[in-house]
Amino acid sequence: MKIALIGATGFIGQHILTEALSRKHDITALVRDPSKLAAHAQVTPKALDSNNPAALTAALAGHDAAIISFHYLGVDFPALINAVKASGVKRFLVVGGAGSLEVAPGVRVIDTPDFPEEWKAVANAAIGFLDALRAEKSLDWVYVSPSAFIEPGQRTGKFRIGSEQLLVDEKGESRISNQDFAIAVIDELEQPQHRQQRFTVGY
Repeated sequence: MKIALIGATGFIGQHILTEALSRKHDITALVRDPSKLAAHAQVTPKALDSNNPAALTAALAGHDAAIISFHYLGVDFPALINAVKASGVKRFLVVGGAGSLEVAPGVRVIDTPDFPEEWKAVANAAIGFLDALRAEKSLDWVYVSPSAFIEPGQRTGKFRIGSEQLLVDEKGESRISNQDFAIAVIDELEQPQHRQQRFTVGY
């Protein structure tokens, strides 16, 4: 599969890149600074300003799928979505946040008293992206939320898939490693299970 990965050097994006390469996909890594990417036969690095719709459309054209993974503060979501649609890319996967997941009926993670104030702006931006996608009826999109805590760890391949509710383990903790999250992302691209909907990944 030919995949365009926006944010390939980011906290989550770099692990998605590693997972995709391990499965022999060809990746166009769209980043602000291509010099941060190690040379690889299956990676074509390209500089991209994701806030330039015409440049984004051109960069995504000819790919089977596009993945986007970065902080969405200040992003013009309608313009970005229209650029993706104009590119003709068949599948658009958005790495979002956990803030919009429910911990109780009608109560989101971001609404809980313990949610860090310093993360609210980023979380609200990710929620805005999800809202914009939910209004989109023609693009084949999917939005993936991690658990409350995502951090580098082990690639176990053992995790659960949820929908709108925050996943917690037997200790009441909500966690996923970057490596296992990346497995779920590439699994979804290879064998789509969710179309125009959100899912979440956790232990």
